[in-house]
Amino acid sequence: MTEDDLLARIDAKASLDFLAEMVRHKSYSQTEGERKLAAYMCERMTAIGLDAKLTPVEGERVNAIGVRKGAGGGKSLLFNGHLDTNPATEGWTVDPWGGVVDDKFIYGIGVSNMKAGDAAYFCALKTLIDAGVKLKGDVILTYVVGELQGGVGTLAAINQGWKADYFINTEPTDIGALTMHAAAFTFIIELTGITRHLSKREQAVDVISAACDLIPRLNGMTFSGARSDEHRSINRAHVGVVHGALGKSLEEWRPPQVADFLRIKGSARYAPGQNETQVLADMRKVLDDLERRFPGLKTVLIPEHQVGRPAMPPFEVARDARIVKVVNRAYEKIRGTKQPTGPLGPPGFYGTDASHFYSRLGMEGIVCGPGGRYNTMPDERVDIPDYLDAIRIYLLAMLDICERA
Repeated sequence: MTEDDLLARIDAKASLDFLAEMVRHKSYSQTEGERKLAAYMCERMTAIGLDAKLTPVEGERVNAIGVRKGAGGGKSLLFNGHLDTNPATEGWTVDPWGGVVDDKFIYGIGVSNMKAGDAAYFCALKTLIDAGVKLKGDVILTYVVGELQGGVGTLAAINQGWKADYFINTEPTDIGALTMHAAAFTFIIELTGITRHLSKREQAVDVISAACDLIPRLNGMTFSGARSDEHRSINRAHVGVVHGALGKSLEEWRPPQVADFLRIKGSARYAPGQNETQVLADMRKVLDDLERRFPGLKTVLIPEHQVGRPAMPPFEVARDARIVKVVNRAYEKIRGTKQPTGPLGPPGFYGTDASHFYSRLGMEGIVCGPGGRYNTMPDERVDIPDYLDAIRIYLLAMLDICERA
C-alpha cells in the first residue's frame, strides 16, 4: 500500500467526530474534567490496540500515555500534547463544548490549544493500524495535563522514563514548522517618586509620568547575547499591569496629589543562548537611564517566579535536523509548497512542553500543529483543512521516522 493509498484512507468525518467528542469534555485545567478526558483517551488508545495507561502527575491529576510497539530496528517517535484548557470567556456565539462543525471550522474551547493537535496524531496512528501497517519503531502518544502550570504533566512523564528518538509537539502553529521558541518569565518594577500637591507639582517626581516614558522603552526591547537575528526575533518584553497612586498601599482617594508609587508587572521572552540574568541586566540599564531623566526617582526590578511551578525554558532544533526535514517533506507532499519553518510568529513567543524534552533529555523534536490563528478567543476554532492536513503530516512522519516493518 503506497503513501497515497494510506492518505486516502483517512476518514475525514470520523476524524472530525473524534475531535468533536474531545471538545465536549470540559477539561479545564486542574479540574476533574481533565482527568475524565485523560481516561477517555486511555480507553480510545486501548481500543485501537495500544498499550495504554493513566500515569500519575501531582495530586489527583493524571496523564494518558499509549505505545504502539514496533517490530524492532526502527527509530521511535513520540507525540506530545496537553488535554487541559483555559476557561471559556464571554462573547461566544456557539456552545464552547458543543463540538460544533460547519463547512469551514470546528469550534470549541481548547480546540486550537490544543485538542485538534491531540486528535490528529491519534487519527494518524489509527489510520495506519486500521490499514494493517506495521512499523519497525515505536510510536508513543502522550496526552498530558498541566502544560498551563509550566509543563508539570510532561515533566512527570519524563521523570517516569518516557522518551523516544524524536518527538513532535502539536501545539498550534497553523501547521508551520516551529524550530525555536522563547523562554518566559514575569517581572515587577516599582517606581518611587516624590509627592506634592498639584499646585507644587514642579517640585514632585511623578511616577506616572516616569512610567509613561518607561513602558514604550520596555515594550520595544530586545536583549543582549542573541546568537543571531533569528534568535533576537523572539526577544520581547511587555507590560501588562500598571498601578500608580499614593504610597505603597496605592491610595486612590487623593487625585490632586502627584502619585509617588507605581508598580508595573510584565513578562519577558528570550531565546536559546540568552538567559534571565542577561535580560534583567538589560532592563536594569533602562531603569538607570530612567532615573537619570527623572532625578529623585528610585526604581526596583524584581523577577517573579511561581512557587512550586517549573519555568518553561527555550526550545531550539536545527533547520537541517532529521525531524525538521521529515515534517517539511510531509507538508510539501500534502500542500505542494514549502512549509513555513523557523522561529515563526506568533508561536515563537509561546512556551511549550517541547522545551522540557529538549532541555531535560536533549531529544530532537519540532513543534507543528493545527490551529493558532483563532487561538484563545471567543468562538475558538480550527480550519478543517488544517486539521485534516495535520493528520496527513503526522501519518507520513510515522512512516518516515519509524519505517515500515
